[in-house]
Amino acid sequence: MGLEVGGYHERPDWPKLGPSLLIATCLILAIRTAKWLPHWSDMTSNPELDKEIGYAAYQADRVLSHLMARFASLFPQKKVPWYMPDDDEIPK
Repeated sequence: MGLEVGGYHERPDWPKLGPSLLIATCLILAIRTAKWLPHWSDMTSNPELDKEIGYAAYQADRVLSHLMARFASLFPQKKVPWYMPDDDEIPK
């Protein structure tokens, strides 16, 4: 006897949300740094840019988390099966 599928739950498809978070972070970073003058002399270390990247990632994650909590149906979903217990799994 195998496990019987009792039904399906609709869950967010997390691998498809990764690109959304990356794109949102890049857009926030682009908007916040649009008026910066380019400086190419020191490309190895830029603490100010590192802070902006961290802040953009924080904001994008915060917005995505809020939207996932309240409006999860906006994002790609997948069906995850849930299984009915066998006779061996029911406590006696």
